[in-house]
Amino acid sequence: MSNLRTTAVKNISRNSISYEVNASEKVSTIFNENVFTLKTARHYLSDESYKSLQASTFGGKKIDRSMGSNIANGMKAWAEEKGVTHFTHWFQPLTGLSAEKHDSFFTLKGDGTPIQEFEGAALIQQEPDASSFPSGGLRATFEARGYTAWDPSSPAFIMEIGHGKTLCIPTIFVSYTGESLDTKTPLLKAIVALDKAAVDVCQYFDKNISKVNATLGWEQEYFIVDAGLATARPDLLLTGRTVFGHAPAKGQQLEDHYFGAIPERVYAFMRDFEQESYRLGIPLRTRHNEVAPAQFECAPIYEELNLAVDHNTLLMDIMTRVAKRHNLLVLLHEKPFAGINGSGKHNNWSMSTDTGVNLLAPGKTPKTNLMFLAFFVNTIKAVHDYAELIRASIASAGNDYRLGANEAPPAIISIFIGKYLTDVLNQVEKRVGGNFDETDEAMLKLDIHKSIPELMLDNTDRNRTSPFAFTGNKFEFRAVGSSANCAGPMTVLNTIMAETLKSFKKEVDAIIENGEKKEVAIMQVIQKYIVESKKILFEGDGYSDEWEKEAAKRGLPNIKTTPVSLDAYTSEKAKTLFKNNNIYNALELDARHEIMLEAYIKKVQIEARVMGDLTTTLIIPAALKYQNILIENIKGLKDAGLSSESYEIQLAILSKISEHIKAISTGVAFMIESRKKANEINSHREKAIAYCEDVKGKYFDEIRRHADKLELMIDDSIWPLPKYRELLFLR
Repeated sequence: MSNLRTTAVKNISRNSISYEVNASEKVSTIFNENVFTLKTARHYLSDESYKSLQASTFGGKKIDRSMGSNIANGMKAWAEEKGVTHFTHWFQPLTGLSAEKHDSFFTLKGDGTPIQEFEGAALIQQEPDASSFPSGGLRATFEARGYTAWDPSSPAFIMEIGHGKTLCIPTIFVSYTGESLDTKTPLLKAIVALDKAAVDVCQYFDKNISKVNATLGWEQEYFIVDAGLATARPDLLLTGRTVFGHAPAKGQQLEDHYFGAIPERVYAFMRDFEQESYRLGIPLRTRHNEVAPAQFECAPIYEELNLAVDHNTLLMDIMTRVAKRHNLLVLLHEKPFAGINGSGKHNNWSMSTDTGVNLLAPGKTPKTNLMFLAFFVNTIKAVHDYAELIRASIASAGNDYRLGANEAPPAIISIFIGKYLTDVLNQVEKRVGGNFDETDEAMLKLDIHKSIPELMLDNTDRNRTSPFAFTGNKFEFRAVGSSANCAGPMTVLNTIMAETLKSFKKEVDAIIENGEKKEVAIMQVIQKYIVESKKILFEGDGYSDEWEKEAAKRGLPNIKTTPVSLDAYTSEKAKTLFKNNNIYNALELDARHEIMLEAYIKKVQIEARVMGDLTTTLIIPAALKYQNILIENIKGLKDAGLSSESYEIQLAILSKISEHIKAISTGVAFMIESRKKANEINSHREKAIAYCEDVKGKYFDEIRRHADKLELMIDDSIWPLPKYRELLFLR
C-alpha cells in the first residue's frame, strides 16, 4: 500500500542533501558585506551628503532632498559593483510579513537611449498600491494610494535570492491621508517618545546625557521538519501547525534534546542561514537545540531597537528561504505540535544612554543607585498600569495555543525581579531618604575544580514561568509569540514607559517646587510607585493553579483569548496614552483593532476548513478502507467455519472505528454550521468571539481527539498523514 505519506517517508534519505558553506570565511570579514553602512557610505558619498546621512542616522534629522540624489547615486554605484540590477522599498505592512516591489535601475531617456539611474526621489519616496494591504477601513479598495518613505536609521542592504541581487531600502508605509499602514511607523514614534521622556529624567542625574536608545535582543525559537514530509501534511502548509496528530511514544519527556548535539542536517542549515545573516549585518551569536524535539533557537547580540526589529523580520525571511535549499521547512508557528513545547520570541529590552550607561544595570549597590532605581521602578509601574495593553500586544491565534500551557508564561501579566531586588524595593518603600548599607557583589564559589573561576552571582535568578522578568540588566518579555513582528509589543512597551516617565518627572518636579531636595523628591515618588504597583510582582510558579487564584485576589487581569484581549487597544485609556505620545490617533487604533480581529477570524476559519477537508478526504476514507479490510478478514474467518470468538477483537475494533468516524463526521458538520452562523455576524469583535468560542472552543479539540484515536488504530501503511514520530525526529 502506498500513499503520499509513505512516499514522503521513503524519500527522506534522498532529500537529505548537504549545502556547502564556505567555513573558511571569518564572520568578522563578511559581516555587513551586503549593507550600506556609514563606513561604506563614506567611500561613495560627498562630504556634505555623508554628513547629512550621518546626522539622519544618529540624530534623527531629516535628509535634505537636495542631498537625496547624491546619496542615491552613491548607493547605486556600490550596489552595481556587487551585481545589483533592481531596487525596492522594503516595508512591513500589517500582514505580519515584509513586502517589496522591485524596480529596475534600467530606464529609457526621452530619445530612447537606455541608461541606469537611481534618482533621489526614488530613494526617498515610492507609491505602492495600498488598497490590497490590511487597513482596517483606513483605505477603501478604490483608494489605492499609499506611500513608502525611507528610514535612514536602518541601513539599506542587498538581498541575494538565487542569482539575483536587489537593493532593499527599509521604509515606513503610510496612507495618502497620513495614517500609518505598517508596524515601523508607530515603532519609530514610540522610540522618539521614550527617548525624550527618558532624557528628561536622566537630566536629574547627569546633565551630559542627551539621548537614550531603547535596545532589543530577541531570541528566535523555531521548529524544523523535513520538507517532503511537510508536503504530505496540508495542515502544516496551510496553517503552520498540525491540526491532527497523536503524541509519539517519545516526545520531550526525557529532556534529552535541550542543548543536545545539533543534527547534521539542521547544523548545515544553521551555518547557511547564519552566513547570509552576517552578510546582512544581523549579529547572530547563539544557536542551540530547544526543549522539544525538532525545536531550535538562535539569538543575536543586542542592537538599537528599530534595527533589531528589522533584523528579526529579515531573519525570518532568510530562514524560511534557506531551509528550502536543505529540503527542510521552518515552522514559526507558536504551537505547531500538540503535547510538546511551543515557540516564543523572548524580547530582551533595555535602555542605554549616549554616555554609555545601561539604565537597567543595577551596578554593585543598586540600593544607592538612584538612577537605576528610578528607571527600574518606572518600568514596573508602566507594566502594572498597562497590563491589559501588554497582554493585547502579544495576542494572536497562534499564541493562544501556547500561553498558559505549562510551557510558556501564563496569560496573566506579572513581573519577576528576584529575591534580592524585592528586598531592595521593600527597604526603599520603608526607608525613603534613609541611608542604605553598602552591599558588595555576592560571589558564588563553585567547589568543582581549580580551573573553574569564581562566578559573580546575578542580582536575580531566572523564572521561565514569568511573562516579564528582570534578568540582571534588562527585562525579558517572554510572552511574545515566535511568528510575531517584535514591533507590536515593543511599540506598546516603549509608549507606556514614555508615559510613565513623563508622569514621574511631573510628580518629582512638583515636590521640588514645594522646597524638597531633588534626591528626596525622587525617592518619594519611587516609594509611591512601589506601593502602587507591587501587586504585579510575583516570584513563584506562574504555571500553578494557586497563582491563578492569587492573581484574581490581587485584581490582576487574566485574559485568555485574543478577541477579548484586543479590547485593550480601543479603550479610552489606550486612546489617551497613544494620543498623548503621538503614536496612534483614535482612527488608527480602531483600524488596527479591526485588522487584528480579522486576522484572528481568518486564521481560525482556515484551520476549521483544513480540519474539515482532512477528515473528509483523508482520515475518514482511510478509516473506511481499514474497516473494509477488517470486514473481509471477519468474513474469511466466518467462511472458514471458525467461531465468533476468533474474530471478536476485529469486531470490537470495527465498532470502535465506526464510533470515531461518526463522532468526527458529526463534529465536522456541527462545526461547519457554527462557522456559517459566525460568518453572518457583522461585528468583527463578535465574529472573532464566535469563532473562538463556538467554532474553535467547541469542536477543534473534540474532532482532533477522535481523529488521533483513529491514528492509533488504523494500519500504518494506510494512515495518510505523516505522524509525529516521523516529523519530529529528523533523519
